[in-house]
Amino acid sequence: MTRINELLKREISTCIEKYFEFPNVLVTIHAVETAEDLRSAQVFVGVIGETGDVLKKLNAKRGYIQGIVMKRVTLRCTPLLKFVADDSIERGVRILNILDDIGEIDLPDEPEAETKP
Repeated sequence: MTRINELLKREISTCIEKYFEFPNVLVTIHAVETAEDLRSAQVFVGVIGETGDVLKKLNAKRGYIQGIVMKRVTLRCTPLLKFVADDSIERGVRILNILDDIGEIDLPDEPEAETKP
């Protein structure tokens, strides 16, 4: 299943790069999760810029994308693609910024424990 997901990810990325144009937006395919029965697959799309129009366009043209991808990938059945936003990079950047902010805060020194003789 991992090999199928990676193969679909690569082919969908190539298709989007070759046949679609998104001005002032960077679109990447982060992952593909195919169902065990190969009937459906979620495609996690990372978008730097306005995400709404990108996802609408990709989901509207899903049949076209499936047709192109399945000419290059032979599977028992063609999975129905569903494009969803993947905001994991944005969340990661936000967490890193929070950690940087915490690192800049001067914490009071802890009092040293007194030892009794």
